[in-house]
Amino acid sequence: MKKGQTLSGKIIRLDSKNRGIALSEAGYCAVKNALPGQEITFTVKKTRSKIPEGRLVSIDKKAPLEITSPCPHFGKCGGCLMQSFPYDEQLRIKENQLRHLLEIENFARIYPSPRQFGYRNKMEFSFGDEYKGGPLALGMHCRESFYDVVTVCECQIVDEDYQKILKFTHGYFKDKYSYYHRMNHVGYLRHLLIRKGTKTGEILIALVTSSQESHDLTPWKEGLLGIPLTGRVNGILHIINDSLADVIHADKIDILYGKDWFHEEILGLRFKITPFSFFQTNSLGAEVLYGIVREYVGAIKTLANKPVIYDLYCGTGTITQLLAPYAEKIIGVDIVAEAIAAANENASSNGLHNCKFIAGDVLKILDEIEEKPDFIVLDPPRDGLHPKAIQKILAYDVKYLIYISCKPLSLSRDLKEFYSAGYAVSRAAAVDLFPATGNVEVVCLLAK
Repeated sequence: MKKGQTLSGKIIRLDSKNRGIALSEAGYCAVKNALPGQEITFTVKKTRSKIPEGRLVSIDKKAPLEITSPCPHFGKCGGCLMQSFPYDEQLRIKENQLRHLLEIENFARIYPSPRQFGYRNKMEFSFGDEYKGGPLALGMHCRESFYDVVTVCECQIVDEDYQKILKFTHGYFKDKYSYYHRMNHVGYLRHLLIRKGTKTGEILIALVTSSQESHDLTPWKEGLLGIPLTGRVNGILHIINDSLADVIHADKIDILYGKDWFHEEILGLRFKITPFSFFQTNSLGAEVLYGIVREYVGAIKTLANKPVIYDLYCGTGTITQLLAPYAEKIIGVDIVAEAIAAANENASSNGLHNCKFIAGDVLKILDEIEEKPDFIVLDPPRDGLHPKAIQKILAYDVKYLIYISCKPLSLSRDLKEFYSAGYAVSRAAAVDLFPATGNVEVVCLLAK
């Protein structure tokens, strides 16, 4: 296979990076945005990597089970990968990915999301233009583009309230203010953040801008409050972000209306969630996931009666509080201070008095906690565990751990360290918290 060569092939599976693996007359090649069963034409871009990489030129024949996507933005928007497949087939593809990557004998199954559409409780939309010099867009980045943005007023993975808020905001700002250019870091409008409690219906809306311009946002706020929604607006915020990175960050937060938080309910517990708190983006799917976690913990008969549990990377303390009945004491650690503040408030309002929360980097906090754990729960960010944090976790020599991962590739890497230390996967399953996308959540019970 040579760089620049154009070939035809059939996609036989998705790899761990959600690239289609094309089988051609010249061998295998990884091609982004190609799906199992499709027959494609591609151009070879790289040949020196473990498997050659190619760029999709055309889809010459759809996969046998492929359907017309229910989303009019599919294909142009970079947010969803599998929306042109029936949901059962999406699950089958993801399960095959996991079995091929993780090679876990005790892998049970992939559990479906209770909702296939309108399942997300958080969206971060970007301001930009759909093409260079084009009109203002507000939505998701275009597929294969860091700069171009497509307006997604009919996005299918959120409910109608998100669509109405986005449509109004896009129309309001369309001809008014500049957007922030990611290359030269000049402009005003950056992001629109929307969070909504699936169970409570409470909505938090935040406009993220730079400080380079100053505008009266009262008319925008009043317009939002006039939109007929199924949910209820709990707060409207203006977040100032002058960070050069294309992420939502707060240098300053102004409350334009209401509060800077909202509530969500999971498995009978109530949680206060702030703009930057980590909380699973699929509330109903999270109930399935956390139900599995509780099942795994409850099945461990050899744990000390009412053990000390660590919940590392705890966010707003959802898992911490759901496992509190199993523990004498449970300690949650997270680097986001406002998430820890919310976690403390949540535990108090839920009547849980054996939870302790610590704000800080897990790598450092583990050196400071006096209580030693009998059991550890890990739910790290997408990039997985820091190698030094793994060594500190292994030093506790607990008999059981639970590892929850939203990026199976990171999980696969980290599991090797646990295997080397004498652990094995006792039970494992996946939950599809992200229908239509290439992402999935995995939970593993590790036993020494």
